[in-house]
Amino acid sequence: MRHILHADFDAFYTSVEQRDNPALRGKPVVVGGSPEGRGVVASASYEARRYGIRSAMPMYTALQRCPKAIRVPPRFDRYGEVSRQVMVIFREIAELVEPLSLDEAYMDVTDVVTASNTPEDIAAHLRARVVRELGLTISVGVATSKSVAKIASDMNKPDALTVVPPGEEREFLAPLDIQKLPGIGPKTAERLRGDGVNTVAELIAQSDTWWAKRFGGTAHHMRRLALGEDRSPIIEHRERKSASAETTLSTDTGDPDMLRELVDRLSQRVARQLDSTGIGGHTVKLKLRLSDFTTFTRQVTLPAPVISPDEIAVAARSLLTPEIQPGRHFRLVGVGVSGFEGSDDLPHQPRLTGF
Repeated sequence: MRHILHADFDAFYTSVEQRDNPALRGKPVVVGGSPEGRGVVASASYEARRYGIRSAMPMYTALQRCPKAIRVPPRFDRYGEVSRQVMVIFREIAELVEPLSLDEAYMDVTDVVTASNTPEDIAAHLRARVVRELGLTISVGVATSKSVAKIASDMNKPDALTVVPPGEEREFLAPLDIQKLPGIGPKTAERLRGDGVNTVAELIAQSDTWWAKRFGGTAHHMRRLALGEDRSPIIEHRERKSASAETTLSTDTGDPDMLRELVDRLSQRVARQLDSTGIGGHTVKLKLRLSDFTTFTRQVTLPAPVISPDEIAVAARSLLTPEIQPGRHFRLVGVGVSGFEGSDDLPHQPRLTGF
């Protein structure tokens, strides 16, 4: 039997800022770009979340919802430093560690569990050590699989320890909303709700034919997740390649303002991918497709890695400007970042998208 922990910091960026600057403690804090530069919220403290502020929200909207919120520019170097410190703690507790981002990781503690050192004991020790050594709180889920441990860690945030005992996975998952399961996003959930399926219990009650129709080739895998029978292994290393986002326009355009705004929005999407790792890239790419389907890319390599939406947008706009010419219309625009840097102690890019 496996014993898996999923550890996840509570509001990581803002928690680091509040720890480093006591004047911010107990106040609504948002980390992210400037509202004037179409910045987005990278992290919101729990005080700010009471106003409905969430990650990826436009900073302008966040500050409208809470005018007293304190905006702090992100310090990714600092967050990376803290992440390296906690990864050291994780690896001293478990031999197999799979970082998912700067602030969360899976740990397989099967080999260190004994009658006098239960998975819950190990998780409690981990949380106490993080508080003692780093001055930060972390929520931990304990289960026999990765997916159940991850769901458990999010159940009672912040500063929580949630244990799903062996054999109780199905009972734990049954009353939960279907979107709690990995792989079921808003669009899939909407289709399932159209069938009257809202909870995991209702999901697993469906017939094999229904599963095959709704999930196709992934039906068997998704059903095992719903039953709490996930056997996915801990993956210690992930390859870093690129992060990108692109869109095909409904109507071809050569309007400079529209194209620049589109580049800004795509830059925000790319930044959200990078934000989950805290690893920036030196190369910013711009992909363009003309009305006649001619497709080409332009790129610039920068001396320092970029990670924020503002930094990415500035570089992408510089590539876009010379391509805007009279009579030229575009049907597709894409923005990407590659040339990642970071030590092996940092978590790697989890979402790989080609350009």
